[in-house]
Amino acid sequence: MESRRQRADYKRNPSLKDNASDSVHADLPHIAALIGDGEITVGILNPVGCVAVATDGHNTLAMLKRRQDETLAQLLTRLDHAIERAWTEEIYTDEINPPVSSIFRAARKRRD
Repeated sequence: MESRRQRADYKRNPSLKDNASDSVHADLPHIAALIGDGEITVGILNPVGCVAVATDGHNTLAMLKRRQDETLAQLLTRLDHAIERAWTEEIYTDEINPPVSSIFRAARKRRD
């Protein structure tokens, strides 16, 4: 039999206090609520760059592109507000994909 490397047991960082997550929940309440049933993803999407995406398991609520000189905390705050807009006003933010109307205009120009 082949030997396989065993995964190291996850050990909680003792420097993290239990109440540290409470302050995050207060600062980003919609993200905290969302991750109970959905997910957020933050990372690099080529060729777009750094993005933050929030989904509720069925729909994409927000897709944000990180702005120049924007901190991760600022990006997550914008994502939290975008999630709130999606839930309360049904406004879904998409900063990654071009508007559909611009795609159709480009397609029409090619035919002419």
